[in-house]
Amino acid sequence: MEIDNPEVIAEVRAVFDRYEAAIAANDTAVLDACFWPDPRTVRFGVTEILYGIEAIRAFRASVRSYAPRIQKRVQITAFGRDFACTHLEYERVGTGLIGRETKIMARLPDHGWRVVSAHVSLLAGQDPGRTQKG
Repeated sequence: MEIDNPEVIAEVRAVFDRYEAAIAANDTAVLDACFWPDPRTVRFGVTEILYGIEAIRAFRASVRSYAPRIQKRVQITAFGRDFACTHLEYERVGTGLIGRETKIMARLPDHGWRVVSAHVSLLAGQDPGRTQKG
């Protein structure tokens, strides 16, 4: 299996960039179009747990706007020609909060590249479930 084929990385980056522009503009139609229209699609957000495209669409319809953010780091890894992961580390403008976003994408027949699973989180100051050695 080929890892990080430059053509595949470019295709996935185009979807990633389209999604990021849609987040900034709260373009619900584009955000929805980036996701696989299937009940098996999953999106875990900062405040929501969504199973299925209908739940994701309902959430998107309820959002007035998204907090502006600055990309700090983007990492994309492609596995073969039809599967990829994108990772974004970002900073929320005005608050300094650090966010992380992972998207699992697949090239699907009749759909092209789509997000099949996404996870968004904010970096906590400290994990109360973990204690340090020493």
